[in-house]
Amino acid sequence: MSVATNAFLDMLAAERGAAANTLAAYRRDLDGAEEAIGDLASVSREDVARLSAVWSGLAPSTVQRKSSALRQFFGFALEENWRMDDPSGALPKPAARRPLPKVLSHDEIERLFSTAEDEAASDRPAAVRMLALLELLYGSGLRATELVSLPLAAVPRDAPFVTVMGKGGQARMVPVSERAREALSRWLKVRQETDSKFLFPSRSKYLSRVRLFQMLKELAVRADISPERISPHVLRHAFATHLLEGGADLRVLQTLLGHADIATTQIYTHVDAARLVALVNARHPLAQTRTSD
Repeated sequence: MSVATNAFLDMLAAERGAAANTLAAYRRDLDGAEEAIGDLASVSREDVARLSAVWSGLAPSTVQRKSSALRQFFGFALEENWRMDDPSGALPKPAARRPLPKVLSHDEIERLFSTAEDEAASDRPAAVRMLALLELLYGSGLRATELVSLPLAAVPRDAPFVTVMGKGGQARMVPVSERAREALSRWLKVRQETDSKFLFPSRSKYLSRVRLFQMLKELAVRADISPERISPHVLRHAFATHLLEGGADLRVLQTLLGHADIATTQIYTHVDAARLVALVNARHPLAQTRTSD
């Protein structure tokens, strides 16, 4: 790896606080590009254009990620005088962006919760646990790993928040609804006594992500919803989409989801175009001026 690319990685670690996994991913992408076309601090625009052929067999999402890494490097190199030009315009442009996650309708969410609540009425531990998991997935937008690895100490007592350890070891405060707090309280009453420090323990350590996937799909079948339409990520996306539809600010949503970059939130959320048009017509100052005239 060249001196310039090492300097770029050092900057990511020092100034942006990039996690080890993030740095490793950038290193792999930059290493691969340098193996293909040479030192990124001195390659020409024509060299960069050759990456289209080198990456031709890769998925569009992978090309997009690699191009993003190089684009950031070239911007850094220009600012730090490693280069006198920015050849990023010659980077491959993926044919399509990654598809948005599947979206559950409000009716499907209601059916899912209705089924879970009916089953939890029996106070069977497995059913009560399922309801608590569902409330936290949809009510707080937690990632699957964040949810299953919650420590027992994370259960809110006085404050309606739970501290979650997200990607890159970044902690964030996530609000917990009254419904979710009630479901957690019910779960703690039937949770088997154990020395485990985790909220959702299992024989190995804590409930696995794979088992969470299975439980959700089984619940979907009982709620007359196609199991292919549901996963922890789909519920997280539904949380974001439905909040945005309800008028939540995008920056607030970014914080709730634990996204480091607002661009990730913009890609992740799916908003009805008609609702956006109606919002502009109703809220834009000029629209209000015309109405008052």
